[in-house]
Amino acid sequence: MNTRQEKMEAFGRLLDIMDDLREKCPWDQKQTFETLRHLTLEETYELSDALLNEDLQEIKKELGDVLLHLVFYAKIGSEKQSFDIADVINSLNDKLIFRHPHIYGDTVAEDEETVKQNWEKLKLKEGNKSVLSGVPKGLPPIIKAYRIQDKVKGIGFEFASADEAWEKVREELQEFHQETDRDKKEIELGDVFFSLINYARISGLNADTALEKTNAKFISRFQKMEEIAINKNFVLADLNVIEMDKLWEEAKLSEK
Repeated sequence: MNTRQEKMEAFGRLLDIMDDLREKCPWDQKQTFETLRHLTLEETYELSDALLNEDLQEIKKELGDVLLHLVFYAKIGSEKQSFDIADVINSLNDKLIFRHPHIYGDTVAEDEETVKQNWEKLKLKEGNKSVLSGVPKGLPPIIKAYRIQDKVKGIGFEFASADEAWEKVREELQEFHQETDRDKKEIELGDVFFSLINYARISGLNADTALEKTNAKFISRFQKMEEIAINKNFVLADLNVIEMDKLWEEAKLSEK
């Protein structure tokens, strides 16, 4: 692995390259906070895919792409005479030290849960008006629900056990099943999802990761089903549900 000096030199080289690109490349010169935003989201999702696949080489590549965007934003900030990369890093350093008094102060925190509770309390001391003020509005709904639940847990607003959380799921499912008004049923469905995500979280599972793995499994299995259909000279759209289900079972068996 690289030494601390080599890491510092690599980061310095990246800053030099960013300066060159901003000065000499027509595309890079035109970029703004707004134009980069959707590209940053795309790169973040690509990193997420690599993390789920545990592909270390792809993770390294995607981390580089995300890092480039962070440096790019800092470069634009410096051009606006607002902040530069040093300001960004120093602000982060100060926040990490402040929020880890069990490391840099006299606070005692012997387990993960205590650390998280201290973290949320310290954020309120920093001026946040709500425990939930740090939840980005643009988060995908499942991730947002998880973050909401995890944050309120930090101040003790939490079911005592997974069993209690499951009872809430059962309650919400019953309400959803009994509701007949379409608009109200949609709200009840949201309550079902929210409570199920909460149960999963308390059980030590991540609903977003679980669903994404299921999505990937479905895609893989369906594409295998398409392949089997082609080999048998079938056209999927011409088959009925029972015939397609037989191909689906063949695809499942091929995975074992």
